[in-house]
Amino acid sequence: MSDHLMTVHLVSMGCARNEVDSEELAARLEAGGFQLVDDAEQAETVVVNTCGFIEQAKKDSVDTLLAAADLKSDGTTRSVVAVGCMAERYGKELAEALPEADAVLGFDDYQDISQRLRIILAGGSLEAHVPHDRRTLLPLSPVDRPEAAASVSVPGIHTAPDLPTEVTPASGPRAATRRRLSSSPCAPLKIASGCDRRCAFCAIPSFRGSYLSRPVEEIVAEGRWLVDHGVKELFLVSENSSSYGKDLGDLAHMEKLLAGLDRIDGLYWIRISYLQPAELRPSLIDAMLTTDKVVPYFDLSFQHASGPLLRRMRRFGDADSFLGLIEGIRERCPGAGFRSNFITGFPGETDRDVETLADFLQRARLDVAGIFAYSDEEGTEGAELSDHLDDDVIAERREMLADLIDELVSQRAEDRIGEHAPVLVEEVTPEAVVGRAPHQGPEVDGTVLLPADCGVGVGEMVEVGFIGSEGADLIGELR
Repeated sequence: MSDHLMTVHLVSMGCARNEVDSEELAARLEAGGFQLVDDAEQAETVVVNTCGFIEQAKKDSVDTLLAAADLKSDGTTRSVVAVGCMAERYGKELAEALPEADAVLGFDDYQDISQRLRIILAGGSLEAHVPHDRRTLLPLSPVDRPEAAASVSVPGIHTAPDLPTEVTPASGPRAATRRRLSSSPCAPLKIASGCDRRCAFCAIPSFRGSYLSRPVEEIVAEGRWLVDHGVKELFLVSENSSSYGKDLGDLAHMEKLLAGLDRIDGLYWIRISYLQPAELRPSLIDAMLTTDKVVPYFDLSFQHASGPLLRRMRRFGDADSFLGLIEGIRERCPGAGFRSNFITGFPGETDRDVETLADFLQRARLDVAGIFAYSDEEGTEGAELSDHLDDDVIAERREMLADLIDELVSQRAEDRIGEHAPVLVEEVTPEAVVGRAPHQGPEVDGTVLLPADCGVGVGEMVEVGFIGSEGADLIGELR
C-alpha cells in the first residue's frame, strides 16, 4: 500500500459501552494511518460495531452491515467489516451467513485493527474466529484477575504503549486508548468490563467475559482527559457498575472513584449507569447522594417485580424490597431520578406475575422504564426452561405494559412541573435549546426544552424552572 491515508467510517450500534469501544477503535485506526470520515459514502472501509444483546439489536446490526455493503457498488467503499458484540459472539457463523461483509473481527483483533483493515484493502482475507466462552480467559477468583488481565484483550481496558499520547489519555499499565467521535458535552467512561452474574435470560457474560475493573487512577486520568476535550458530564458505564472494585479487593472502590472524579476541575456532573439493586449498599447510596458532582440518578436493573419469577430468572428481590429501596432514597432526596428495564414473557410468567409488575410500576413512579419482550438467547438457561409462552401472549403483555409505562412516565414528568433544577445544554436548534436535568440520562431518558432564543450555548449549565411537559420531556424557562 502507498502512504495514502485510507478513509474509514465507524458506525456504533447499541449501548454506551459500545460507544467507548468505537472510540478505542477510532484511536487505533487513526494511529495506524487511517483517516476517519463522517460520511460512510466517502469511506473506503465501513466498520460496523455491532450489538448482540437482543433479537432486534442483532437485526439492526445486520441491516446496517447490508446497507454498508450496498455502498460498494458506488466505487468509493471497498470493504465492510463487522466488529463488536455480535461479531464476537457469532464469529465464523456470522461470516458464513453474511458474505456481504468482507471480515468479521472479534475482540482479539482490536489491538491490530489497522493492520487487519490493510490486509482486507490489499485484497487479502481474514478467517473469522470461532467463538468461545470468554469467561474462561480470566481466573475464577476475582482478586486474581488484574494480574492475569495483561494477556487478555478486553475492549476499553487495553495496554497501549505503542500509541501516541494524544490518543492515549490514561498513562500507565492497561491504559485506555480513545479518540472522541462526538462533540457532546456528555461522554461515557468505561469503569469495568464483563459480568459475573448468571441471569437466566442473558448471554452477555459469555462473550464479554468475567468482570474486570479498571484501577481508579486510570479512570480518573481518562476522565480528566475527556474534560480537557470539552466534556462536562461523565457517564460511568459497565455491564454492572455496582460490582466495581470486587476484583480490586475492596467494593468501596466505587466510593473512592467518585471522590477522585469529583476533584476534576471543569467537570459538572458524574452519572452512574446500570446498578444492581441487590448490590446497592448503603455506603454507595450515601456517596451518590453526598458527593457534589454526582447526580442523584439511579439506573436500577429490576427486570421484573414478581419475587418467584425473579428467582426463576436467577435474580434477587421483589416488589416490596424494590419499593423500599426507592422510598428510602426519595426520603433523602425527593427529586432523585429513577429508571429501569423490565422483561415480560419469561418462561413461566403468569397473569399474576404481570399484575404484580403493573402494580409495582404504578407505585414506583419511575421517571423512565423500558419493557422488553422475552426471546430465547442461545446458550442461556432461559432457553432450556419449560413453560415457554406463545409469542402472541408475550406481545400482548408487552404492549399492555408499554402503554402503562408511557402513561406513568408522562404523569411523573407532570409531577415535576413547578420544580427547578440545573440543566446541561446539549444542543441548540432553530426550534429549541435542548438539555437534560439531573434525573435524565443521555439519549433515552427525555430532555428539557428551552426557547430557541434564550441565549445559551452547548455545554453551559443553567438553572431552569419546569413549566410544562410532553411525555417524558419537560418544557422549561431560565430562572
